[in-house]
Amino acid sequence: MTQPSGEYKPSRREVLRPAEYVGGAAISAIFTGVVVLIVTRELTLSLIVAGGVFIVVLVVLALLAMAVKPDAAESAELGEPRRPDGPDEPGAPGRGGH
Repeated sequence: MTQPSGEYKPSRREVLRPAEYVGGAAISAIFTGVVVLIVTRELTLSLIVAGGVFIVVLVVLALLAMAVKPDAAESAELGEPRRPDGPDEPGAPGRGGH
């Protein structure tokens, strides 16, 4: 299928960003699982700990990614208009009488 010329096409880095999060969580889970396996010599416990660490790290990375303010390209992709008089602009007085 061909895309219309005006349609947004994400860059390779934007496409691979979720894989980076999952990969980072997997690396930390494998490391933790190996450490627990070496210390306790129990495979079941190391698998449980590795799974828990994978989930926790993945959730934390997702929350940190959501905390980042979108840049102009992402705002344009979402269709949000930029308001020059909004409180997000540095130096702007904002709304609410502050």
